[in-house]
Amino acid sequence: MPQSTDATPPRIAYQGEPGANSHLACTEAFPDLEAVPYPTFEDALAAVKAGDVRFAMIPIENSVAGRVADIHHLLPGADLYIVGEHFLRVRHQLLGVKGSSLATIKKVLSHTQALGQCRKALRTLGLTPVPEADTAGSARIVAEQADSTLAAIASRLAAEIYGLDVLSADIEDEAHNTTRFLILAKDPDDAEPDDGPVVTTFLFRVRNVPAALYKALGGFATNGVNMTKLESYQLEGTFNATMFYADIEGHPRDRSVQLALEELSFFSTEVRLLGTYLASAYRVEAAEAAAPPVAPGGSVR
Repeated sequence: MPQSTDATPPRIAYQGEPGANSHLACTEAFPDLEAVPYPTFEDALAAVKAGDVRFAMIPIENSVAGRVADIHHLLPGADLYIVGEHFLRVRHQLLGVKGSSLATIKKVLSHTQALGQCRKALRTLGLTPVPEADTAGSARIVAEQADSTLAAIASRLAAEIYGLDVLSADIEDEAHNTTRFLILAKDPDDAEPDDGPVVTTFLFRVRNVPAALYKALGGFATNGVNMTKLESYQLEGTFNATMFYADIEGHPRDRSVQLALEELSFFSTEVRLLGTYLASAYRVEAAEAAAPPVAPGGSVR
């Protein structure tokens, strides 16, 4: 994880209420920093820019739900730098007030994505989903209502904070449910080429010419640079101005990456590096888990 020696307060910002999965990600990655909640992503990013906190922990994508809305639009204007990443295994708990049970609850409150990620479990239990703003806020509401017919889907941290019981543990439908977070800081803190496997993240906008995207990305293929993520989103309320967000394996000082970025720049009107940071160990673990089993003779089963 990135280290900071500046004078900013030893705090890290996240969006949501205490007990949210973003809060949990902060405590996992930075147990020595105070995790500070902010109502919106914009507020969390602004706190970093203002120097009120050292880092922001921002979710960017989930293995089940896909990319997190708005983040790609906010990054270009945030004027911050990516200094690390963290992967959080999302475990959804069914929480109720003291004295409640699976027999008493009728409705379940949570964020829309959490409800969707537990659809099978809710159907099996015969519970009615009720969308709310976020998971931790749902836990707070259930605690405040003190109603044994209400439950929330949230984290164990939320259960501890709001004094709720775990009525059913790990009810998510998919065991691989994982959220990737970006760690952002006010100043760049790029990893060195020999620090280990690194990820480089950048934004680019291609020229308005035929096959521009194909040509812009050709340098990564010819130079053997692996692109692990490519997302597009519209700009300025139009449908003909597209910005792209990309992650690649490698350091900008690697010769192969240099050549690929030079070719990208030739076919783009804008290229902006957001950060080069150590790749999380989770990437290797996930790749190994997804690899097909190898038979005793060495062939893939």
